[in-house]
Amino acid sequence: MKVTFLGTGSAMPTGDRAQTGLLLESESADPLLVDCGSGVLSALARTEVGYEGVDTVLLTHHHLDHVSDLMAFYKARWLAGADDLTVVGPAGTRELVEGLLDVHDYLRGRLELTVREVEAGSFELAGYDVEAVEGVHSMRSFAYRFESGEIAFTFSGDTEATAAIADLADGSVVLAHDCSFPDEVDVSNHPTPSQLGEALAGHDIGRVYLTHLYPHTDGNHEAMINAVRERFDGDVRVARDDLTITLREAGGLD
Repeated sequence: MKVTFLGTGSAMPTGDRAQTGLLLESESADPLLVDCGSGVLSALARTEVGYEGVDTVLLTHHHLDHVSDLMAFYKARWLAGADDLTVVGPAGTRELVEGLLDVHDYLRGRLELTVREVEAGSFELAGYDVEAVEGVHSMRSFAYRFESGEIAFTFSGDTEATAAIADLADGSVVLAHDCSFPDEVDVSNHPTPSQLGEALAGHDIGRVYLTHLYPHTDGNHEAMINAVRERFDGDVRVARDDLTITLREAGGLD
């Protein structure tokens, strides 16, 4: 399985990071786009897969920094000659997409569009076995665990650090988790590094990438990593845009 971080930023752009988006690839599954914030479409175009090669989008939730390139992605696929698009997400995804098409009504019918709403629990999507757990955020938001063969990757979406998401990630080769602010910021709906480390303590996770980074984290990355590792005994790194990692069986990572 390959994971490409298309966007590792937040709702406050810095110019160095696009908003949230991930590309998943696997030999036994189809390419899957997870979230589609501002700048993600351009990042996707830089990959070998490109926006022509991805026909399924999975949304963690509906905040603007996770969906703002969705209609741009739809239009780009239409202009590139694609035929279809599937959009999947929590309850309200159908209303979101219909509302966007009402605004951009000239796009309606340009692609064969399938919208699917999912609940917490297990489902199959694009060849992946997916497990969804609800996070703690200002709107309903899901964390997802993706399995392909013996390989597992978990993405938190936007959420506070919770035992449920730590349990979801247990046994994953990689967990990409929201870590929006350093410890010095008093925040809800997102975790600080110390809170994340406390939640992950005792769990078997090959590597943790901190993502969804607000400008407040600039210059604090090393301290944030150390704060997580004070409680979680594992490999912790800060994600960056365009980073591609290859996950292998038995916990291997390239």
